[in-house]
Amino acid sequence: MKRIFIAAYHQSRFGKLWELTVPEILRRAVDGCCREIGVPAEALDCASVGAACNFTLNEQGLLAGLLAETPGLAGKPMEAVENACASGGQAVLSIAHRMLAGLADTGIAVGFEKMRDAEGKMDGKLIGRVLGYFSHPDERAGKVFVFPHLFAEVMQAYLAEYGVTERDLAHIAVQEYANARYNPCAQMQTVQITVDDALRIEGINRYVVEGLPLKTYDCSQITDGYAALILATEEGLQRLGVARQDCVELAGFGQAVDPLRKQGRDVLRPAGACRAMRTAYDRAGITPADVNVAEIHDCFTVMGAIGTEVIGKAEPGYGARYWVEGKAAPKGECGINTSGGLVAKGHPIGATGVAMIGWAAQQLLGKVPAELQVPNARAAATFNIGGPVCASVCTVLKPAA
Repeated sequence: MKRIFIAAYHQSRFGKLWELTVPEILRRAVDGCCREIGVPAEALDCASVGAACNFTLNEQGLLAGLLAETPGLAGKPMEAVENACASGGQAVLSIAHRMLAGLADTGIAVGFEKMRDAEGKMDGKLIGRVLGYFSHPDERAGKVFVFPHLFAEVMQAYLAEYGVTERDLAHIAVQEYANARYNPCAQMQTVQITVDDALRIEGINRYVVEGLPLKTYDCSQITDGYAALILATEEGLQRLGVARQDCVELAGFGQAVDPLRKQGRDVLRPAGACRAMRTAYDRAGITPADVNVAEIHDCFTVMGAIGTEVIGKAEPGYGARYWVEGKAAPKGECGINTSGGLVAKGHPIGATGVAMIGWAAQQLLGKVPAELQVPNARAAATFNIGGPVCASVCTVLKPAA
């Protein structure tokens, strides 16, 4: 099987993109990534773009056509992909599949989301409604903010099933805010919290749904942002003039989709996610024990715990304990979400999966801030989801030997 490498990564600061339009965002993503390795966009064989809310919030379709406006990309095979919050990861796999099929040797995967207006303001009720479109229609009734409600139910089930406490899950948010302090691209870089802050109901911190345990500090951010990766085969690296030792290998990946309806599925032990992660490990020829860097989809802190279990760093029910014991810290057993995660780095939906892979690659290259650098980073896993633990994209990265 052909080897695939990450030749370049570029992202915006996460938070607000102000007056930038969708065409400008896409152009900046491509141009910025190409500048990282000093190549023109015309050197790329194909492109894929992932976004979730481009129709509902930006009134824009045919994103591939906007990518084609970047000088050098016109007339090349491109597509837009949507897999809810796993859209970015899906865009990366789209490029990888083309390469494995022998249809390309170089390509760029772009992910973005513009969720705020030109003044940086958001319409919370509108965003809550349009994100609800990524749930099963039968599970929306009676839920004002559909996804926080669905994951509040997941959190309640996790606490009840395993005897985990809200304080245990609060450790995840606290560690991620601490990580975000040193990530110059993180949305919540200037905010620091303690476990007591995360538990205390006052100010902005409140229970999101009455009678359920999810609080504001358990939630990811509403975020603007973009990210892009250039992928290449060995032949592609030669064409781009990029040395293999300056790259990271996309050594394994897996993708799976479970039924959209949450009811009736075991979301605490998600079958599709676990299958996708096993596939990624098998393709990479390594085990979870080999991984000491990970970026997982903590749209809510309970997913930080479940994600830790999916990547194989903890048995079911022990994911939160892994964080409480400090094992997920940058200098711990496996640095998980050293970027700050979705909770503190931010969650520009379409960009999230791309940014996970990009940050993990930077870890393996030793290019993240020293405070966040995992010592002797040897292999990385990423876990990107969409919907109520429905769509899953998993990857394994290794240094390019």
